Amino acid sequence: MELQLNSKVAIITGASRGIGCAIAQTLSIEGMRLVIAARSEALLNEVAQSCNNEVFAVTMDLREPDAPQKLIDSALQKFGQIDVLVNNAGATKRGDFLELTEDDWHDGFALKFFSAVRCSRAAWPHLQASGGNIINIVGVGGRTGNAEFAIGGAVNAGLLNLTKVLADRGNKEGIRVNAINPGSIATERLQTRIQLFATEHNLSLEQAAGQMAHKLGVARFGTPDEIARAVAFLASSAAGYCQGSIFDVDGGQT
Repeated sequence: MELQLNSKVAIITGASRGIGCAIAQTLSIEGMRLVIAARSEALLNEVAQSCNNEVFAVTMDLREPDAPQKLIDSALQKFGQIDVLVNNAGATKRGDFLELTEDDWHDGFALKFFSAVRCSRAAWPHLQASGGNIINIVGVGGRTGNAEFAIGGAVNAGLLNLTKVLADRGNKEGIRVNAINPGSIATERLQTRIQLFATEHNLSLEQAAGQMAHKLGVARFGTPDEIARAVAFLASSAAGYCQGSIFDVDGGQT
């Protein structure tokens, strides 16, 4: 399928590893020019070098209230336009609800929820000018609560509702807004959990991964590339009738 993304400009937050890195590489293959943002300069530079098109790396902490506006300004200064905003930044702490601290909750919302709010608000007029779109990378925890995922579930539920809110406005102003709910994706964070499970239950990594996947009701864990390809589709005109859509890419977990 020809996605017709060549020379368009995408901003990707949380692009230094995992799903964000895969999104950057996939959109670059499709010919897009990229602005990638994360806190690690070294990892961002590695991602930029792995892409085959023009990439502008911006090292920043998107938890800071003024950082999203600076990111949008940097993108405009570099490329003069914004066609796609991928809100991917943010990891939330897992754990017992009664043991999670106020700081844990503030940190979870600051990076994943409020950075998406602020980036979307700052980019909105420029996306309106280009007829662009926003893609929020959320998570299946926003649909079904889990005792060990209190912060992530609450943040993700908020992002799913925000997607619908922005899509409603975007319908009138020419901006498409959609979301992807990844299931359990084989990123570094998941590999750490598999390693811990293997150690606790005296299993090999392969056995641990199989048992964890079975417990979730899926045949296997997903890959970052599978999420990235869904992003490329939503970013393109092929998804022109998708508005406020929530794509569960989770192997049937939900």
